[in-house]
Amino acid sequence: MRKFASMLVAGTAAGLIAALAPAAAADKPIVGLVTKTNTNPFFVKMREGAEAKAKELGVELRSFAGKVDGDNQGQVEAIESLISAGAKGILITPSDSRAIVPTVEKARKAGLLVIALDTPLEPAEAADATFATDNFKAGELIGQWAKASLGDKAASAKIALLDLNKNQISVDVLRDQGFLKGFGIDLGDPRKNGDEKDPRIVGNDVTQGSEEGGRRAMENLLQRDPSITVVYTINEPAAAGAYEALKAVGKEKSVLIVSVDGGCPGVKNVKGGVIGATSMQFPLLMASKGVEAVAEFAKTGKKPEKSPGLDFLNTGVELVTDKPAAGQPSITSADALKKCWG
Repeated sequence: MRKFASMLVAGTAAGLIAALAPAAAADKPIVGLVTKTNTNPFFVKMREGAEAKAKELGVELRSFAGKVDGDNQGQVEAIESLISAGAKGILITPSDSRAIVPTVEKARKAGLLVIALDTPLEPAEAADATFATDNFKAGELIGQWAKASLGDKAASAKIALLDLNKNQISVDVLRDQGFLKGFGIDLGDPRKNGDEKDPRIVGNDVTQGSEEGGRRAMENLLQRDPSITVVYTINEPAAAGAYEALKAVGKEKSVLIVSVDGGCPGVKNVKGGVIGATSMQFPLLMASKGVEAVAEFAKTGKKPEKSPGLDFLNTGVELVTDKPAAGQPSITSADALKKCWG
């Protein structure tokens, strides 16, 4: 069995043996948190929120993470461990929102409540609930801001789209497609990236959500068309990498970069002029509400409800920029730094 990059057991120094211990050995309901990695600050903040809420409610949190983003097998093994441990529920940010579904179904058949955090499963109904940012709205906000900021120049923009990976998981597609709609570009299949016909789009490349990936993707797209004027990125590490690639060829001041996440490093890059605008989401809130929901399920059997008009529980999104656009609500980087990822 492959080792997990992270197998952290809240409230104890025990490792794998404790994680596999039967539920009868514990006097608290067990809640599992399974994230994509333990290195991305987004998931670190998510774990902080889950740990704090678990302590407050008197439940036991067992945290797991894949070795890298995309490590579906690591997440499969984590869920199987939690089933064996007699957990009451699992909170998961799926690395592969399709491939993990059979294992999630196994957990639900065993009586566990499964809540997807941030990234919906495909289909979304494969989980009992999803607690997430409205990722389409997050993309739409930065698309609208970019269009408004460019004014008349938006009609002749040259757009580079820096996505996550070739799997095109839901969060990746929703942010990309939301951005395009916000910018005023006709979508092809809204469930797919890269099939649009608008001549303003230079192309799509993938970043794996990392700074190095963002730099490499930006370099590739600049080779295709050095006249790029707008860059959309799946997240802020990718945006930082794109900026470095642009800076290397003297274009960092002539290209507008927008992104999604709202982490403190990303907000600082808004303040520093690296990113023009970002959409802030709230992973700490997602995870803490998830722990609350599992604790309630353990007590009463009640499952969480969706937000009105949506097929998930919406944990909110805010536009962050120091150059507000007329008619578009936003907060400054200074205000955002007071609550980044809270």
